[in-house]
This record gives sequence, structure tokens and C-alpha cells, in this order.
Amino acid sequence: MLAVLAAVSLTLAFTAQQKVSTLQQELVRRQQDSQGVSSEARMLAKQAQEGTRENAAKIALLEARLSEVAIQRGQLEELIQSLSRSRDENVLVDIDAGLRVAMQQTAITGSAEPLVAALKQADERLARYNQPRLEGVRRAIARDLDKVKAVGVADLPSLSIKLDEAVRMVDELPLLSVAEPRKAASAPPAPKPMQRSAAVSPEASPSWIKSWSDTWSNASDRVWGEVKSLVRVTRIDHPEAMLLAPEQAFFVRENLKLRLLNARLALLSRQYDTAQSDLMAAHGVLEKYFDRSSRRLVLTSDLIRQVSTQARQVAVPRPDDTLAAVAAASAGR
Repeated sequence: MLAVLAAVSLTLAFTAQQKVSTLQQELVRRQQDSQGVSSEARMLAKQAQEGTRENAAKIALLEARLSEVAIQRGQLEELIQSLSRSRDENVLVDIDAGLRVAMQQTAITGSAEPLVAALKQADERLARYNQPRLEGVRRAIARDLDKVKAVGVADLPSLSIKLDEAVRMVDELPLLSVAEPRKAASAPPAPKPMQRSAAVSPEASPSWIKSWSDTWSNASDRVWGEVKSLVRVTRIDHPEAMLLAPEQAFFVRENLKLRLLNARLALLSRQYDTAQSDLMAAHGVLEKYFDRSSRRLVLTSDLIRQVSTQARQVAVPRPDDTLAAVAAASAGR
């Protein structure tokens, strides 16, 4: 009986083991299938993203081409309209368009040269055209040209040269924390003769006493002259400038150079407010850390002051008289 039970148990255990093994194999197979499906899904998602990017690029290209077509259509319409106008109207429209483009260039560059060139070109064209009806436009151009020429625009190349010169002189400026060698002092005055008692005559005093007295007087005068040469009285508004370490002096000079170079870049990009801020900061560094009695510092401060005075935003006047005259002539008045 026990043998039968043992056999049945073994059979059931073997069967259960086979089922478990089968289930494990099925789970492994399904896991591998799911991994393959997930990798395939990731690949499909990646392909979908690439396709989306390609479609977005194509859409952007189509929009750009559509805008180009719209621009070309507008230009074509303007060309058709210009062909339908009379000769006088074409001249006035060209002058108006040229002036407006020159005004935009002047606003961007901050220079009056584009507007001056456009006004001169318009005047020369009207002079060649020689139409009495447009003499009012020429008079308006002359008035606007005088107003634009009267505006003083900053000479950026010369200001840049001045800033470059100031940057070059920074390394030669003396710091307050570094004492400069003083000039050789003049010869000390002759020692005063020692007063002797009325009871002892000069003939009665021994010669060695007189020699010792002269030697002591000369030595004391030399020592006092050396002590006075070691003392320098200077007015310092910023005491921390005297505590500047030698390794920090290098960074002070480099920071000053960077300020001046930033001001130069701001001037070239016509950002006058930024340039003024950097120039003020540079002048503050000069006043705080450098010796004001130095001639080099005076020259550098003068260069920075000249640049700060001339680097101003100047509003170029609009050619309103010319535009009004062109509009009146186009309307036939």
C-alpha cells in the first residue's frame, strides 16, 4: 500500500514538475515576445518622431515658399501699378521709397549718411528731370538736407582710437598702494654752529670736541633727511585702495581694460547708454585705486572724459518737408 502511494506521489510530483517547467518556458517565451514587441514599438515611435520632424520641416519649407510667393505676388502687383503710373508719379514714388529706406537705415545705424545720400540722389534726379511742377519738392529737399547736415554725429572711429590708447596706458598707471620713488632731495643745509658758553672761548675748546660736534651734527641731519624721505602725506578718499595686494593689482588693471573694451564695443554697436555706464565705472576705478597726481592718469582721464562727452545719442531729423512735398505733388496740388 505504501509503495502504491509512493508511486502515485512520485507520478504526481513528476507531472507537476513538468507543468511548472512548461509554464516557465511559456513565461520566458512570452517575455521574449513582449520584449520584441516593445523594441518594435520603440522603433516605430522613433520612426514616427522622425517622420513628424520631416513633416514639420516640409511644412516650414512650404510656408517659406508660400511667403516668397506672396512677396513676389506683391512685388508683381507693385510693378504692374508702377507701369500704369505716369512718369512724374514714378519719380515721386521712387523718391518717397528711397527716403523711407534711408530713414530705416539711419535708425538702425545711427548715422546720418544714408539720409544725406538719399536726399542728394533725389535732388540730382529732379535736377536731371527738370520739371517745373516739382521745384517745390527740390526746395523741401534743400531744407531737409541743411537740417540733417547740421546734426553732429559722433565720430566712432576716432572715439575707438581714443579708447584703444586709454587701454594701452592702463599698464603704465601708478597705483596708490605702490609708492613711487621720490626725487632726490636737495643738499641739506649747513649745520648751525653749536652755542658755547660765554665762559669758554673758541680758542680754549679742544679740537677733538669741535670735530666730534661737527660729525654728530652732520650725521643727525642725514638721518633726519632720510626719515623725512620715508614719509609721504597723501589725501586718500578710499582707504581700501592702500590695502590692495600686489596680486589684486593685476585684476584691477585687467578689469579696467575690460570696462574700456566693453565701452568700445558698445560704441561700435551704438549702444550709448551701455557705453556711458562702462565709462563711468572705468573713471570710478581710476579715481579709487590710482594716483591722481600722475600725469599718465590725467591723460587717461581726459581721454575717457572726451569719449564720454562725445558718445551721445543724436536724433537725426526726419525729412518731413520733403515727404510732405512729395505727397502734395503726387496728389496734384
